[in-house]
Amino acid sequence: MHFPAETRSPVFLRTFAQVLSSTPRGARLARLLVVEILRTWDVPQSITERVRHVVAELCANAVLHGCRDGRDFRIAVVLVAATGTVRIEVTDSRGDRMPARWESPPPHSESGRGMALIDALVDRWGTEPQPEGGKTLWAEIDPPPRR
Repeated sequence: MHFPAETRSPVFLRTFAQVLSSTPRGARLARLLVVEILRTWDVPQSITERVRHVVAELCANAVLHGCRDGRDFRIAVVLVAATGTVRIEVTDSRGDRMPARWESPPPHSESGRGMALIDALVDRWGTEPQPEGGKTLWAEIDPPPRR
């Protein structure tokens, strides 16, 4: 079938999604899977490293703060081939627990810096409530500008 040029989508996407158990093992597996997928997609190592840190933090947060007993979390990664942008999405079951924009924790606190790390590693991030009551945290990493 032939379609006129104006109806064709100029964006080519590669996607990966997986539902994993809300355990430290599930968070670790998410990180390992995403890194391997990005390697098969030939994503540059510098971006893959940033994504690895972001996935580790978002999935750990989903396991620690975002899931109810017996509820899993979902990791999704999208590569926009035309731009090289990588989008990470982590969906959990706690729509009532939205992350706040980073505020400096007390100096001796052992936690509370995760979203500051996300903010430093990504170009954009945000949250989206889910109709079934959960939430999705998303983050996007753009490739460096060409010289």
